[in-house]
Parts: sequence; structure tokens; C-alpha cells
Amino acid sequence: MLEDTYGHTPAHKAFDLADVYGVGYDEERASRRPIRLGVIGAGGVTISKHLPAIWRLRTIWEPVEVVAVAKRSERDGQRLTDLYNCKWYADYTEMLDNEEFDGIIVASPDGLHYEHTLDCLERGLPVLVEKPITRRLAHGYELCKTADEKGIPLMTVANKRYSPPYRRAKKFIADGVVANPALCVAKFNLGYDYVWILEQGTIHIFDITRYLMGDVAVVYAAGVNKYDRNQLGYPVDNIAITLQFTSGAVGNIYSSATAISFKPWERVEVYGNKTWLTVEDQYELILYDSEEGPAKHWRPVIPNTLIFDEEFGGFMGLIENFLQVIRGAEPPVVTGWDGYRSYEINVAAHLSMSRGEAVSLPLDPAAADKEQMTWLGQRI
Repeated sequence: MLEDTYGHTPAHKAFDLADVYGVGYDEERASRRPIRLGVIGAGGVTISKHLPAIWRLRTIWEPVEVVAVAKRSERDGQRLTDLYNCKWYADYTEMLDNEEFDGIIVASPDGLHYEHTLDCLERGLPVLVEKPITRRLAHGYELCKTADEKGIPLMTVANKRYSPPYRRAKKFIADGVVANPALCVAKFNLGYDYVWILEQGTIHIFDITRYLMGDVAVVYAAGVNKYDRNQLGYPVDNIAITLQFTSGAVGNIYSSATAISFKPWERVEVYGNKTWLTVEDQYELILYDSEEGPAKHWRPVIPNTLIFDEEFGGFMGLIENFLQVIRGAEPPVVTGWDGYRSYEINVAAHLSMSRGEAVSLPLDPAAADKEQMTWLGQRI
């Protein structure tokens, strides 16, 4: 997996003035077993994140090939064929029948994740599926159980875990710099009227909170539809969520669909005993560990070091970890169960708002799905 170099490409681990672009020959990486990937679905995240991350990995000698992409639109499919020299299929089942793959990225619309992922698992193919893992908790549970029973890797997209500031924050907690944290406070703004604020945005914060603080035991959420602007009829536009972790720690997440998304849109704070840290906008890490001494900052230096959105956003690390899991060379940093647990928090927040009370985890998947659909008006 990409090393914790805080925004440098891996080739910079031994900086070479003759290789300022970080593309020098990497013998270890180049010697890895070649991997053939397929992609189901090719919307914005595939085109702007997954595929560029794969091509950046290829640039630094990672032996990976995108063999084919399944996309219903012929125009979009032909565009991908031209850009990435891969085959295009309108029907994903035809693609799976006709091509040989080592793994599949499922990036289709949320409501199709279950069908597409299950089909791949039944064919024995490792899967990296976009978040949320599914829109039905029972479906997510079935996917994870199927992968476990068949011994097939199932990973979910949680790219923030691979982003340099969050990797270093996790290391500070694991190494005891911010030991035994008691409190986590996080915000996420997604100021668009055409999205679902939790499952299409804040779910990233549910995952990174679990990554840093451990499993969640209790969820209490309160929401308000203050401006009635959501084009999809989502019941709330601003939400405050209180969490109790199994460790005994507590947390708060607040999220707005009516803010200005990028000014700033994300902050995560973790508090220990006389030490605390904050990650600002998945970019800057600040550690406060002394009453008298200065705060310690980690920020990428531009342009003195090379920084790529594919790397700093976590997508290169995510894809490389998936490739190494397929090879049997690394354990997954994020599993299917991680995706399931993050979505379980999402569902629990809905149930809490519906009931007006705290909700304990774990949930019964089928019962939770039924109750959630009633509250959302059958919109999943």
C-alpha cells in the first residue's frame, strides 16, 4: 500500500532529482503479478477518480489493466474505450461471460450494487463496491456473508482511510500519541439539493469515525427540513447525530445539505487525555499535545513536492490495496463488513429521527429496512 509520505508519490520515498515526477522504475512494484480488472458502471466517480487512480498506478509501474467496462450508454462507453483502450459492453453479464478478470469494481447506481456484486461473488470474483454497499441493510448483510462463506475478498469504497492525513491520524491513535480517545467531533457539508445527505456524503464520515474510534453502540439523530430544498424529497436537510462507541467514548457528527460545500466541507476532531488532533478538509492534520508548546502541522508543500488528487484523495491507496488483496499480499484496510457497519449507522440515524429516540446497534437488517422504507416513503 502507498506509504505514509503525506502527499508525495511513492517514488519520492528515496527522492531522486533525476525523477522529480515520481515515475522512475520501481522494481518491487513492477514485479507484482499482473491484475486484470473489470468495471461495472462508469459515472462521475469512475471517470474522475477510479480510472485516473488506476492509470496513475500504471504510471508508477503497477501491473494492472482495465480489460473492460460495462456502461449502458453507447456514447459514454465509446468514450471510455477511446480514453483507456478497454472494451465496452452495454450488458454487464455479457462482459462477465466473455472476459477473464481477477477482480471487479462495482460503481453502478446504488440500487444495483446488490445485484451486480452478488453476481460477481457467485462467479468467484473479488469485488470493490462503491459506497453505500447497498441501499438495503439485509442485502449488504447477505453480500458480506456470501463473501465470507466463499472466501472471496469483498471491499467497499472508503477512500478517506487511505488519505495521508487520516492515515497519520490513525497512526497517532494506534501509537498512543492520542491514546484511548474519549470524544470525536465531525462535520460534513454537502450543499447540493439533488443528493441524499447521509448515504451519498456523510457515510464517509461514519466510516472514518469507525476507523479512528472503533465500533458504534448507540445512535441518536435529530434532523430538520429547514429550507425544503431537496429535489429528491429527502425528509431532512440538516442533521445532528450523537454516537456512543463500544469503547465508552462519545461523538457527534453534524451534516448540512444547505451549506456551501467547499468552504470548508469536512472536519474531524479526536480528543484524548491532554492531547487532541484535527483533520481539516482531508488536507491538513494538526496535533495539539502540549499546553505550552506549539501545535504541530502536517500540510503538503506545493509545488516543492508532487501531489496528486488520486493519491491525496485516497483512491490510489484504495485501488492498490484491492490489487494486493487479490494477490494475497495484503489484508484489506476496508472490508465489506466495514461498508455494512457504516451503512448500519446511516440506517440507525434514520430510525432515530423517525422514532425520536436513541437506537442501539446492531440492527435487525430486515426489520430495519422495513422501518426505514416507511420513514423515507419507499424511496430506496
